[in-house]
Parts: sequence; structure tokens; C-alpha cells
Amino acid sequence: MATILRPLVNELTKRLSERESPLQIVVGPRQVGKTTAVQQVIANWSGISHYASADLPFVPDPLWIQSQWEIARRHALEGNKETLLVLDEIQKVDRWAEMVKSLSEEDRRKGLPLKVVLLGASALQIQAGSKESLAGRFELHFFPHWSWPECRQAFGWSLDQWLYFGGYPGAAPFVNDHSRWVDYIVHSLIEAVLSRDVLQMTRIDKPALLRQLFLLAAKAPARVISFNKMLGQLQDAGNTVTLAHYLRLLGGAYLVSGLSLWSKGVLRSKASIPKLIVWNNALTNALSSYTFEESRKKQEEWGWLVENAVGAHLLNYRPTTAEIFYWRKRNDEVDFIMERGDKAVAFEVKSGRHTNTQGLAALKKQYPSLKPLMVGTGGIPLETFFSSPPEVWL
Repeated sequence: MATILRPLVNELTKRLSERESPLQIVVGPRQVGKTTAVQQVIANWSGISHYASADLPFVPDPLWIQSQWEIARRHALEGNKETLLVLDEIQKVDRWAEMVKSLSEEDRRKGLPLKVVLLGASALQIQAGSKESLAGRFELHFFPHWSWPECRQAFGWSLDQWLYFGGYPGAAPFVNDHSRWVDYIVHSLIEAVLSRDVLQMTRIDKPALLRQLFLLAAKAPARVISFNKMLGQLQDAGNTVTLAHYLRLLGGAYLVSGLSLWSKGVLRSKASIPKLIVWNNALTNALSSYTFEESRKKQEEWGWLVENAVGAHLLNYRPTTAEIFYWRKRNDEVDFIMERGDKAVAFEVKSGRHTNTQGLAALKKQYPSLKPLMVGTGGIPLETFFSSPPEVWL
């Protein structure tokens, strides 16, 4: 495996070198190398550093943060030079943001040379805590799943391999042993996220329903399914409000997101019929009965995987202020729309599943200023699309 230096390493190194550097908060999925990237930053740090993780057998309280902070402060005072403090899995600490705010303000008053990086795996909890207590005091970085160019460089994968195996680096050594690869994805990723990042961190009244919803979505990537239809397929499903809430939690844990229906200039309802996008194809294929070789021979199923991968690429690498939607009007449908400010671009994926561009034409007719693009056969080659940041299409 080739050593990969992901973009965040250089970005963080640059931010931390600034004289007045705010708190740096890094969020992203499990098992994509956030800790490894920050360890690379630490290795290049010229001063003193202290790293600690809140991923402990017990739930740490805010005093854990204070104790780690005091260690870093002591290093800073003894060495009389800038000290880097890195706290991992910060979302596991109850009321973490309030403690961080108090300690960082105290450092600022005393002029202590302390730089702080916080890492977390839950978008909802990290962002909620930081916005409530740390407004104006932090910079947020998203650390995405591995892209195809990264997997090609690190593992020598073809595009088809990446489309199936999804690009979790920890699972890469097992791709030639299907059962072992499945076990890794299911136990080290899916179960870890559901049981540790979602169920333990958030009050869930129907945990079995949350798992059922994830399984339904993982087995139906890129499908548009109404909440009422989901109610008919899930046991003890409660109501559509509960399902919509649980789907948002799964999105905050980077498992599955429900894209909303796009309508220019209209406020979107969070309860609209969602299009289910799995953030990484590995999550779908580990729960499938098909191996890589078998899946590649099933044209329609492979088409769904390609379409889901396009949606996942847009979610993982979209510009910070951009949102991703889909569009449908009667029998016309467009796979994805990326909108940022007054700019919007529509993507229709041409794969083994379908090659009809009627929906794209209908959307363009209704919204002439919108930019239509085809991805796949006859359009932007998949290799080009997955090698490019989505913002280039805006």
C-alpha cells in the first residue's frame, strides 16, 4: 500500500502555523483515516504535542477534557513554545463544547501558546455542540470517504473495484477474501457506527426500527421511497416523523442520507419523499448476497451502484455551502441536482440501468438557466467524474 497524504494534512498544517489559529474541528465517517491524518500533522509539528482519545470503556465527563488540557498547558509552560493538543472522539464527552469554550477562553486571556484540534465521528453532535457554544471560535473541516484516485494510488484498484468495495482503507487488505471483507464492514463499521455513534450518543426510542431503516436503505441504494411505503415494510414503524428523524440521524453518522425533492425558489420539506443515498457503496455490498464478480455481471444492479456512487461522491466532496437534491415531476426524473446560491447543475447518470435523458430535457425546459450534465455513457466519463471535485461542474 502506498502512503497517502490526504488534503486535510496540508490544510491543517497551514492553519495551525498561523499566529492566531482558532480551534480546528475535524468531522467525518469512521475508519477513513482522520486519526492517521492528524498523526501525520503531529509528526510534522515543530513544537510539543499531546494526543488523547475519548474512545474509552467508560463515558468520559468534561473533567477528562480538562485533565488532558492541563497536560498540554504544562508542556507549553515548561517548553515555552507552541504546543499542539489533539482530542479524538470528542463527541463521546458529555457537554464537551462548554468545557472547550471555557478552557480556550482562559488560554486566550493568559496568552498561552496552545493550538487545539478536535476530532469527531458524528456530524450532528459535533456541529450542534460547536454552534451552540463555540460560535466564531472554530473552523470546521470535513474528512470524506476515500475517493477513487486515492484508492487507485494506494491499492491499485480499478474503478469497478472502487465502485464495489467503496474505499475504506482498513478493509482493503481483505478484498480477496469476501467473507472476511464482509465481516470487517459489518462489525467494524456498520455495527460500530450504529451502536456507538448513534444509539449511545442520541436518545433513540425505537433502536430496532433505526436498524431496520438502515438495512432497508442499504439494500435500496439510489431509490426514491416514500415514508409511507417504508412504513409498510418496517415492523413497529411508528410514523413518518419518526422515520424522517431517524434518517437524518443516519445521515449525520455518514451512513445513509435522504435527498429532498428540488424545486427552485421553494422551501423544501424535510418530510418530502426522499431519495436514499448510501454514503459508501461498501455499506450496501457488504449486505448484498453478490460478490464483486457476481455483482459486475448484473447490469441493472450494477447500474444502481453506479448511480448511488455518483450521489455519494457529490455528498462527500460537495462545496461546503452546496446542497444535493433530486428532481421528479410526473414521469420525468433527474438523478441529482447540486445547488449553491443561485447556481444549480443537474446530473443524469447513464449506466446499465437506464439511458433515458427525457427527465433532463424536461427539467431544462422548465428551468432554462440550470446546467444539465450527463454522467457515464455518452457524457462525462465515470473516470473523469469520480476524479474531479463536484464544484468544477458549477
